[in-house]
Amino acid sequence: MGFLRRFLLTGTVLCAALPAVASARAEDLDDLAPYKMIRSLQYVQDTVALGDHSAMEMQRFLLSTIDERLRTGESALFDDPRNVDAALVYAMSGGNPETLEVLIKKDVDGHFDSRLTDALRSYLSGRGTQSVKSLAEIFPEYKRSRVGPYLALVSANSVMRKDPALALTYFDWARLVAPGTIVEEAALRRSIYIASEAGWIDKSMAYANRYARRYLRSPYASQFADLFVKLAVDHFEAIKEDDILEILSFMDVPRQREVYLRMARLAAISGKNKLASLAAERAQVLSGDGESVPKVLADLYSGLASVPSGDVAEAMESIIAIPDDKLSTKDRALKAAARAVAEEVLREPAVSVAAETQTETDLAKPVQQAEDASSDGLSEAELADRAMDPRAGGEETPVAAAVEPEQEKKEQPESAGIDPAFDTFVSGGRSKLDEIDALLKGEGS
Repeated sequence: MGFLRRFLLTGTVLCAALPAVASARAEDLDDLAPYKMIRSLQYVQDTVALGDHSAMEMQRFLLSTIDERLRTGESALFDDPRNVDAALVYAMSGGNPETLEVLIKKDVDGHFDSRLTDALRSYLSGRGTQSVKSLAEIFPEYKRSRVGPYLALVSANSVMRKDPALALTYFDWARLVAPGTIVEEAALRRSIYIASEAGWIDKSMAYANRYARRYLRSPYASQFADLFVKLAVDHFEAIKEDDILEILSFMDVPRQREVYLRMARLAAISGKNKLASLAAERAQVLSGDGESVPKVLADLYSGLASVPSGDVAEAMESIIAIPDDKLSTKDRALKAAARAVAEEVLREPAVSVAAETQTETDLAKPVQQAEDASSDGLSEAELADRAMDPRAGGEETPVAAAVEPEQEKKEQPESAGIDPAFDTFVSGGRSKLDEIDALLKGEGS
């Protein structure tokens, strides 16, 4: 087997030598057991979760190599139950779901548990809710097996919407039996989402603290940052400021600044003015000399927070003074909409119907421009805006990737665009807010 065999047996990550590894694929793999190859895949995926992003190319290579080995292996290969488990782990680790179908069709000797494979097939095809009952019945039998941690993730994903408490028990088990792995990383991140959505703030903050201590270098840490921002903004009244500061203290300065800016933006749009001002102030402190964009963004979000709570005229002047060329397309639209709100508040109440119609048309323009803007040729401001958008880095695929489409859509963090809750910029009773809110819905998440 040469180099490839030595790599797969030892789990040594040598991504720089990938061309040499690739050439070894032509060699005979018949003598290499799938369970040994899966061990190397797990090692590489855990390395990625801990921050070695260069190993992602090796991960793709291993998934492809294991897929070929499983498809071309003789039926007798699965006389060894370790290889059966390896095939199941592969299917739940971002592998090709069609390969499991191939193996099931070839399984004339009954090596695979049909109850488990049927449940996984439903889950991997996007019909997770149909597999809930069977997974709940099967999991106790497999929880201490080699597939236990992965099956726990699958089981949790299938019940997240209907039974969040049960989903957390599955995730907690996965973390318990697979510490320091990509399984724990995924379980922690998704637990933050579940606990936050259910209103279990203490639990959610505890999960966030654990994640920040261990997995900030994961390629999926940007999703964690977005979840944490939403958690802090949605439940600011119930969260201690010191707890927020503690979690952010594990981040380096650039990442802290980005999180604070994101927090200031969402808080300002959501009407959480105290948090918006606090986050904007900290972002300004963390902006170094020569870093004009972060300071400008902090000024913008601070100004937005001042519209409903301070001198509206002064806040509008401050917002107008912010140069457009330092802002991304979305922030320019946000600035324009905020200015329009302030002008509506300051305008004399007597106005004709025609003027009102024209005002609504004018207010819609900046938002429509943001929607139509292309992502090509991003400016420095656009890049800063993109850096705060966790989804810019791509979707998650390595572990238990086939989440139900509706759930995956729901789990994805909110966009950094203008929120429909923009009407909280000003206090209740100002007549134009309903119209403005309707105009801004197109920019919502």
